[in-house]
Amino acid sequence: MREPNAIDFWRGLALVTIFINHVPGNTFERYTYSQYGISDAAELFVFLAGWSIGIATRNRDGTREPPGRSVLRLLSRTIEVYRAQITVMMIALAMIAGTALVLDNPLILEWHNAGGFFADPIQTTVGVVLLTHQLGFFNILPLYVVLLGIAPVFVLLARVSRLAALGLSAALYVTSLVEEWNIPSWPGEGDWFFDPFCWQLLLVLGFVMQDWNARSGTLRKWSRRLMPLGVVLVILGIVLSVFELRPDPMMVPEPRLIFTFDKTYLSPARLIHFLGMLLAFQSVYGLIAPRIGLAVEYLTGLGRNSLAVFSMGSILSLAGQLFRFWTGGGFLVDVLVLSVGLFALGTTAWFVEWRSRKPRLPA
Repeated sequence: MREPNAIDFWRGLALVTIFINHVPGNTFERYTYSQYGISDAAELFVFLAGWSIGIATRNRDGTREPPGRSVLRLLSRTIEVYRAQITVMMIALAMIAGTALVLDNPLILEWHNAGGFFADPIQTTVGVVLLTHQLGFFNILPLYVVLLGIAPVFVLLARVSRLAALGLSAALYVTSLVEEWNIPSWPGEGDWFFDPFCWQLLLVLGFVMQDWNARSGTLRKWSRRLMPLGVVLVILGIVLSVFELRPDPMMVPEPRLIFTFDKTYLSPARLIHFLGMLLAFQSVYGLIAPRIGLAVEYLTGLGRNSLAVFSMGSILSLAGQLFRFWTGGGFLVDVLVLSVGLFALGTTAWFVEWRSRKPRLPA
């Protein structure tokens, strides 16, 4: 088991934030950092995934592991994430159907794009397996499947040239913004909520920056020098969010995605704001970790077991939505949802680590 560290801490914080934000309208949503900036926990989660790939594809002595092993490692993780998405989707659909039966309310079957599955289960089942049919709030793991699937290309290219890997990623990002490339949904209409062609840039940025940081101290020096710029960007994000100052998508020039705050296509404004967050908060963990030991232990435990915790968080957030719908919500209901959710997330992380330490029984 890894010792507490900044990467797992921030990933754990992102997991808690995502859980809270995936129960829309709850009292505690207004206190998450996503309400005070242009970017949110999704950017942090994807960036840290890229950073973790950089760590995972290195040996303990800091040298790069053989290319074949790195590719197999990433493909294995891709299969794990895909399996988690299919499992979570089936559980979510069963929860929606069960709630509709218990409350005798067929309108619940339309919850978060689930109506297509119950109206046309044959085609939609194929869409679920192909990841082209997604429920609302259950669309991050499909993004991860695609990003991890294409990650070997950038990992291997970065071994030749980090600039080449970053250049290819940036070119794909800009082209996708201009041409509005995305993966279409099926059998329903529309596109993916998270466009992999754009969001891959954050994954590659995380990987390249970790690789750069591991091989030299230049990145650390520059990040410290640019910290004041990060603080300015964070303050600017707070002003834009609090006063709801956002460009009108119908009024901006073409290509419009470059000038909006679009989350689907990871618009440049969101990307710049997130990089500002990195610069501004780069030293925070070292300052607060000695002072909030229990919170650090809890959040790093979540971060160490991010896939299991995220999957459980997705199910719990849907349960929280349905419970608030049934009870009508309210402060006490929100306290109950948050308390049960945070306890269950921590228990999930503990159980995964307990299971990995437990000796296997003989066959």
